Amino acid sequence: MVISKSEQIPSLLQDIKAHGLPWQVLGGGSNVVLPSALPGVTLLIDIAGKEVISSDETETLIRVGAGEPWHDFVQWTLAQGFPGMENLALIPGTVGASPIQNIGAYGSEVAHFIERVEAFDTQTQNFVTLNNTECEFAYRDSYFKQHPGRFIITQVIFKLPKVWIAKLSYAELAKQFANQTPTPQEIFNAVCAIRSSKLPDPQVLGNAGSFFQNPIVSEAQCNELAKQYPAIVSFPDAAGQRKLAAGWLIDQCGFKGKRLGPVGVYDKQALVLVNYGGGSAQNILGLAKQIQDKVYETFGVQLQIEPNIF
Repeated sequence: MVISKSEQIPSLLQDIKAHGLPWQVLGGGSNVVLPSALPGVTLLIDIAGKEVISSDETETLIRVGAGEPWHDFVQWTLAQGFPGMENLALIPGTVGASPIQNIGAYGSEVAHFIERVEAFDTQTQNFVTLNNTECEFAYRDSYFKQHPGRFIITQVIFKLPKVWIAKLSYAELAKQFANQTPTPQEIFNAVCAIRSSKLPDPQVLGNAGSFFQNPIVSEAQCNELAKQYPAIVSFPDAAGQRKLAAGWLIDQCGFKGKRLGPVGVYDKQALVLVNYGGGSAQNILGLAKQIQDKVYETFGVQLQIEPNIF
């Protein structure tokens, strides 16, 4: 069932409950691993709309429907003169899914820009608004992800600051714009080019983007690993912690480009699992388990799967 208006949700859920059917929610379906068939009723969130609700000398607030394509929204903000989210360009999926995963890339996270989230709470049967703090954002995590199935996100309100500062901490961006002051559009274009060079188009080669989260370990554990593996790739995280590059770990275990029947590991980016055609969820998860086991055996680090498993 396609949901194009928030007001449809309560009555539809009542009907589904009355018939005793299971149900689930999908947005763009780009960050999920699906079985061959889903049980019961699937609600496809297609709530559209982009509206500037306030603007002053410090910030602009924009309300966006949960069904809006994420990349199109980022592109729209630049066209309207509201920069800030250009590092998040070309991420597949919808606006409504972005808070759940707290999507992030190239030195930025969507949590930095979310003012509040409007949703239907299926537990209380009420529409609710959660501010940024209440969303409990963390690395690829949120309150919504911790309570799967409870909230159906309908609108997201973004806060974009009027003072724009380029985010160039990501190595390839820093290298490309060394000794330059790029415009937001130039960063947007660069991010699109980098992503296109590393990640397969899901319309051409089935994939769910980055399949594993970058694991966070203590500085002590990272230092011990660095003694054995001097080339290990890591980044600063919270105090006393480091974030390891999951793709590097997987690559070192020999999985980059490896094929297992109809599925495999992308030959340009070891963090991406691909479906060459005819592969099932079981095939993908079986390959993922092999990778997790080998990485743990080699480095003592447990990889966490990033997409939602239905």
